[in-house]
Amino acid sequence: MKRWIPFLRSDQVVSVVRLSGVIATGGRGSNLNEENISPILEKAFTKGRPKAVALLVNSPGGSPVQSSLIGTKIKYLSKKNKIPVYAFVEDVAASGGYWIACCADEIFVDESSIVGSIGVISASFGFNQLMEKQGVERRVHTSGKDKSMLDPFRPERPDDVKRLKALQSQIHENFISHVKLQRGSKLSTEEDLFSGEIWIGKNAVEVGLVDGIGHLREILEIKLGNKIKINSFGPKRSIFHRFGTKILTDNIDQLQNRGLWARFGL
Repeated sequence: MKRWIPFLRSDQVVSVVRLSGVIATGGRGSNLNEENISPILEKAFTKGRPKAVALLVNSPGGSPVQSSLIGTKIKYLSKKNKIPVYAFVEDVAASGGYWIACCADEIFVDESSIVGSIGVISASFGFNQLMEKQGVERRVHTSGKDKSMLDPFRPERPDDVKRLKALQSQIHENFISHVKLQRGSKLSTEEDLFSGEIWIGKNAVEVGLVDGIGHLREILEIKLGNKIKINSFGPKRSIFHRFGTKILTDNIDQLQNRGLWARFGL
């Protein structure tokens, strides 16, 4: 009502988008991906005529493609609507999580936040020896000699590893280019920032991966004044999550996701 009263200053609207979880397709809505996040971002940049959009990032990473798609969407909407974006890292913004955070105009962290891990990782298992012990024979027929590359049910081949590392190198270069483009001259030239290393809080500020130590309300009031209204946006939880229950499916995916978080002690 007060917006219609002359000379009375209205609150500045800020959209806050929570981006929490592993970055991957599928996952029944528990993962971050372009399909789930795009409509949320669309609302965040338009509903209520926001003066800024804040991203609450808490992700150990995941799919490089989904990270890129989400980041591209953020940059597109920011430019289209002429709205600044600020990223606030909670526990961790590593790998793909940091890719997304880099799409903000400025990044802020807690003193204990983990950021970085600018690299590419691929992990799997090998079951060929177990199969031999159990007397199991696997029969695979392909029409291309490399169709069964990195088959976990046969001994690892040096040529497969070489090919995988070449693919990883290309993705790593894309990641490095993205960070350099987004962070520019803020990045330290004295540190090897692209080795997959991680940084904590103030150290991340010192090497230029982030802009400062600070939390959402505090920074937003500095940027926009103390009269701000926050509109929160995020993925809706299913009825099973709301009542504290889970469907016991996709166990392998859940273990892989757990492993991504565990790399950072979380």
